[in-house]
Amino acid sequence: RMAALLDLVMDQVQEIQGSARKRGRATRPQWPMIVLRSPKGWTGPREVDGLPVEGTWRAHQVPVDNMTNPEHLRILEQWLRSYHAEELFDDKGALVAELAALPPKGQRRMSANPHANGGELLQALRLPDFREYAVKADKPGTTFDEATKVLGAFLRDVIAKNPRNFRLMGPDETASNRLSAVFDVTDRDWLAEMLPTDDHLAPDGRVMEVLSEHLCQGWLEGYLLTGRHGMFNCYEAFTHIVDAMFNQHAKWLEVTNRLPWRRPIASFNYLLSSHVWRQDHNGFTHQDPGFIDVVMNKKAEVVRVYLAPDTNCLLSIADHCLRSRQYVNVIVAGKQRSLNYLSMEDAIVHCTRGIGIWDWASNDTGEPDVVMACAGDIPTLEALAATDLIRQHLPDLKVRVVNVVDLMTLQPQTEHPHGLSDAEFDALFTTSRPVIFAYHGYPWLIHRLCYRRRNHANMHVRGYKEEGTTTTPFDMVMLNDLDRFHLVMDVIDRVPGLGSRAGHVRQRMMDERLRHRQYTRDHGEDEPDVRDWTWPY
Repeated sequence: RMAALLDLVMDQVQEIQGSARKRGRATRPQWPMIVLRSPKGWTGPREVDGLPVEGTWRAHQVPVDNMTNPEHLRILEQWLRSYHAEELFDDKGALVAELAALPPKGQRRMSANPHANGGELLQALRLPDFREYAVKADKPGTTFDEATKVLGAFLRDVIAKNPRNFRLMGPDETASNRLSAVFDVTDRDWLAEMLPTDDHLAPDGRVMEVLSEHLCQGWLEGYLLTGRHGMFNCYEAFTHIVDAMFNQHAKWLEVTNRLPWRRPIASFNYLLSSHVWRQDHNGFTHQDPGFIDVVMNKKAEVVRVYLAPDTNCLLSIADHCLRSRQYVNVIVAGKQRSLNYLSMEDAIVHCTRGIGIWDWASNDTGEPDVVMACAGDIPTLEALAATDLIRQHLPDLKVRVVNVVDLMTLQPQTEHPHGLSDAEFDALFTTSRPVIFAYHGYPWLIHRLCYRRRNHANMHVRGYKEEGTTTTPFDMVMLNDLDRFHLVMDVIDRVPGLGSRAGHVRQRMMDERLRHRQYTRDHGEDEPDVRDWTWPY
């Protein structure tokens, strides 16, 4: 019956396809579906120890598990003999000739099909030169751009150059994440009926959108596993929906790294935007940077996490990730108007290192009183603004600014290939000076990465601490004590001997926080001196 039913279904599928091709117009068909309903544990023991098994919950896992029980052994033997192995194999244990002739030959075999070993089919992307999309940053921190909007132009041309082996997936967020430039050259993939009011739908669109993160994850996994390339763009908070699916893909990559016949596939690239610090009208439900923590639990050989401080860094990171193989790359970048800090040449060097001192923002001349570290676009903004305040109100204090793009650099090199040696880490963060670290996500991740470091005891991390609502961007950082004024207070509290001498400055910072918070309540927006702040030096 099953064979006959399969033949019938294939005939119906071919009839639907033939009719659509003949008419030249696709309509939404009613595809045939086979529903097989069978008892749980079908063909297994009907009863064990006087209790029913087949068709019940007892059929789950191991229904006969006591090998020292003679009755259980009898049931197991009876069960195995019910398959009549003597009819399937000859005296030497080989398949009988009738069955041996059934499997397909060559690449028709499941394990030999090149689509099941996608690395065999993988072709490198023809990538445009990302440097051509650079934004102007002659003077650090004085011009503004929307990072993902610029990235959208780069991805547009990636699609144009690779119209058959690159796709962009997303849960209806391509436009929201400011990647709309891709629709200059392609559409959303859609094979059903279209209405006059539909926007950018086509049967051969390279953007695949549906409001299901699970589907997007599965689509891209399958696309990569069969030898192609892609990117999954998603609101940061809702990437958690695919935590378990990410886990399994990362485990699969780890295992296949040990199989020499498995060819490397293109990396799974996540672009997390609309992130925790700039939700504006969405609010608390959309504020969760914890996917990074989930990713960081995996083996160093398969995961990478990049936090782009500005537009040119994002372009450099994206180019690197699209060229990589056999990783899960997580890119975190904002979509809102933000400052540019590095020229493209400087961005390439900085992203290649993954971490570095920003000399133009530092005044320590080699011996800092405090290290101001930052990772992520908004923490970088607040750390720089705090540095500006320190230089205004505490001009004798020597501040070193360290920016982190690649989170993996914080780990010891024994834990991750990108990790800094102890000497390199100490050269950046010193061995005894206080480190105020403004971080994009949950603060304890930085402590997890740095707990073996010599100066870890002097590290104080500010980040998201689950305080959020629908509010202004600056109010969000104030709610989580990540704002520039609080960072200055942290410096005053932790630089030895500074507390009492800088008491008046600390009080002024507290007053500024109160004033700015009240302004947001009175006007529904941030004060211009915060909203439009630029680097003044």
